[in-house]
Amino acid sequence: MNKIVYHGSVSVIEKPEYGKGSRQNDYGRGFYCTESLELAKEWACAKNTDGYANKYELDLSGLKVLNLNAPEYSILNWLAVLAKNRTYWQRSSISEEAKRYLQQYFYIDTTKYDLILGYRADDSYFSFAQDFAANAISLEKLSEAMHLGRLGEQIVLISKRAFTSIRFLAAEEVLSAEYFPKKSARDKEARLQYRRSKRTGADVNEIFMLDIMREGMKHGDSRLR
Repeated sequence: MNKIVYHGSVSVIEKPEYGKGSRQNDYGRGFYCTESLELAKEWACAKNTDGYANKYELDLSGLKVLNLNAPEYSILNWLAVLAKNRTYWQRSSISEEAKRYLQQYFYIDTTKYDLILGYRADDSYFSFAQDFAANAISLEKLSEAMHLGRLGEQIVLISKRAFTSIRFLAAEEVLSAEYFPKKSARDKEARLQYRRSKRTGADVNEIFMLDIMREGMKHGDSRLR
């Protein structure tokens, strides 16, 4: 099975290299792509500089894929992976205990896979996740927030095998004058919708991080579906 994917960058990348990138990205070191050309163009101009939307063909045949948005996983598995890789974490007792709990009961060992599919956590979305860890919003509110701004999924190549399965097709120049405002507007709209959602308050049956820890909920718990 082949898939067309894009990578936004300040440069043309004809041959993605295994072992490059920051360990502190959402899913650790890897090559981050999207199926959306428009999102790749926004990522290319993330720092308000011109860039390129690199286009690739990805052959999924034989690759072991961790799909964090699959039914057998919950948003807590995604958050546990995020907490493992992101260095910044709120310095409150609840947040730090939440991080330990997520790591113990929801973390998925990503080293067993070639490819990861999951939400993209830019600064806005990471702040939503931090609010949940601090018990400020419910699990239901966090799940809603992850769809604000329509960031969609990102596809991350993490193994040597995965890097042999991607083929460069073309690169399109992207102008920051057009796409940086689009990225800023998407982020602004997501934050605005999130603030509106927080103001609606929580239902008595919604689940908070403290509930998860107090009730000893773990991966696969039916109450988290």
